[in-house]
Amino acid sequence: MGEATLAKQLLQLVGGKQNIEQVWHCATRLRFTLKDPQKATAAKQKVEVLDGVITVVEASGQYQVVIGNNVSDVYQAIIKLEPSLGDSAQAANDRPREKMTFKRAFNGLLTFISGVFTPFLGAMAGAGILKGLLSLAVAVGWLTTKSGAYQIWWAAADGIFYFLPIALAFTAAKHLKVNPFVAMAIAAAMVYPNIVGLVGKPSIDFFGIPVVAANYTATVLPILLVVVVQKFLEPFFNKIWHPSVRNILAPLCLLVIIVPLTMLVVGPVSSILSNGLATAIVSLNKSVPALAGMVLGGFWQVFVIFGVHWALVPVMMNNIAQYGTDPMMPILLPAVLAQAGAAFAVFLKTRDAKMKSLAGSSTITALFGVTEPTIYGITLKLKKPFYCACVAGAVGGIIVAMSGAGSNVASLASILSLPTYLGKGFGVSVIGDIVAFVLGVALTLVFGGINAGVKEDKTQAAQVTADHAETLAAPVKGTLVPLSEVPDEVFSSGTMGQGIAIEPEDNLVKAPVAGTISLVYPTAHAIGITSDKGAEILIHIGVDTVNLKGKYFKPLIEQGQKVAVGTPLVEFDYQAIKAAGYAPTVLMIVTNSDRYQVETRADGATEDDALMTLA
Repeated sequence: MGEATLAKQLLQLVGGKQNIEQVWHCATRLRFTLKDPQKATAAKQKVEVLDGVITVVEASGQYQVVIGNNVSDVYQAIIKLEPSLGDSAQAANDRPREKMTFKRAFNGLLTFISGVFTPFLGAMAGAGILKGLLSLAVAVGWLTTKSGAYQIWWAAADGIFYFLPIALAFTAAKHLKVNPFVAMAIAAAMVYPNIVGLVGKPSIDFFGIPVVAANYTATVLPILLVVVVQKFLEPFFNKIWHPSVRNILAPLCLLVIIVPLTMLVVGPVSSILSNGLATAIVSLNKSVPALAGMVLGGFWQVFVIFGVHWALVPVMMNNIAQYGTDPMMPILLPAVLAQAGAAFAVFLKTRDAKMKSLAGSSTITALFGVTEPTIYGITLKLKKPFYCACVAGAVGGIIVAMSGAGSNVASLASILSLPTYLGKGFGVSVIGDIVAFVLGVALTLVFGGINAGVKEDKTQAAQVTADHAETLAAPVKGTLVPLSEVPDEVFSSGTMGQGIAIEPEDNLVKAPVAGTISLVYPTAHAIGITSDKGAEILIHIGVDTVNLKGKYFKPLIEQGQKVAVGTPLVEFDYQAIKAAGYAPTVLMIVTNSDRYQVETRADGATEDDALMTLA
């Protein structure tokens, strides 16, 4: 499809000229500010399947259409069709915000929650499986909870969950672009032993205001609320203090204010929510088992997302201590297996190789009771499979609840926990588990919208010979960070292609490979290089730094210029960019990486000249 045809279709699908407040572009995407965003949102899937469109992102009050390297040509085609739109640009800070709707708010919340868990899913998956194995070992008598081996392994399994608020503080702060180490300091105060030890003891006060003690270990919701509060307060303190003392006094003010606020407000509110939820579900389980099964089986993973599920854990353990069995634990297994089934359906049907690989591994981890990689990496990310899994879990939960099965040992809900359900109703509960998994597969295959918006590849990918092999050097001195941690969905998801991210420690970007400069963005925050062997490389300096309009950037080359490895490309001030509130992360993306087998360095300093190899 030509640029003119694509421009015409885009104008029509976003609601026409009359719906556009302004349109402009950065290095990879068209950015629309719309009068009625709902019109474009409704046509999002139609936009994503257009030839020439990579994906659509709705963020920062903008409708962003990711085009890639020829975005400027598409923009010019739009202006040629509607010349008046060429005068619509205004200062970034003056752009109007999109009208907020419940759907947009809810989807934004899901995106935020998914984003904060993604960086440490691997550690959580490994720890969760170890928890399940240890529970099974105790259940069958291979280990006792008093043995040294069990205690050491349990520390390894439980540590990430116990200190979960600290990990979440870091990733949430990175996502919301606030100081991650201040957020971690606040989270550390929340799980500080003296604070945890106050639970069940006479209350303390804060200048006469009583403090309701709460155990924040292994919780999710409280720390996320805290980081949101930090998001509002941090810019204020950064503004009022002089730069010479800002790095000390701004964190001081945040700690002095937010930690007491957490103990006085966040703790009681989250406790009320958690305890109220636990009381309601226990009452349902006693009076209407089928309804309890539907609620627990259908909404357990929703409870997990918000961290309020921890309120039910003491209830279940108390049931075992008092009655020798707990009827709630078996009901949770259908919720887990339904997520596994949904992930397996994605594995079977998706045409995205990266998604297929992740869905396959996530299916296995979910079967062993670890649903975080499945939820945050697959079902919640695609949304519809998550809803299908909730329905399947509800059906399976009803069957299990009606069976009367119970668990005699506190364990992680997984296939490994099945031996702890032996006894009354065991056979029927297993049937409920199987129904949940199979229904999760079936519903997701039919209603999951797995390949919605994914364009079929109508041509065979070009075969790359040995002559095309490339080695890419570091474009800037600094420290490598996982691409998945970059706070921009288009880059972190790999949509633009595979690559690396570097936290810079120098102000000079150099050519990572010999080739020709194919793009110098007017603000110099993005450079395109076509290597002599055909690799298309985008070097993007910072996240959303297009809004700086070239401030702190100085181009040293011109479009069409030939460069060698190490040729200086751009001078930039990474410290000033960071002080202006933008992440200065330097991204090196191979935009035609589908042609290659790509190997990247995982982490460490960028002194090595072989950060990426293309074969």
